[in-house]
Amino acid sequence: MMKFTQSTLDKVERILDEAEYIVRYERGNFQSGYCILEQRKVVVLNKFLQLEGRISTLIDIVPQLRINPEMLSPEVKKIYDDVVAMAHQVGEGNE
Repeated sequence: MMKFTQSTLDKVERILDEAEYIVRYERGNFQSGYCILEQRKVVVLNKFLQLEGRISTLIDIVPQLRINPEMLSPEVKKIYDDVVAMAHQVGEGNE
């Protein structure tokens, strides 16, 4: 399980960065705490989310995005694989 630290947030954001997504933290009326603009490769998160919320939300978002793992550096690909596996485990727990 990942720890909810600034370092973890930075690592998850690196996945999006290498996949050429832009992560923005803004005010807005997000039902889920985030919004994905797939055409522009922009992910907008509610800027009022605390660190744990930001990490949890990004872990929810990453598997939904069109990311080609082959384009990621080896270090970031491992983080990506961990995030996808974690999201999958959480998803199974909800069924």
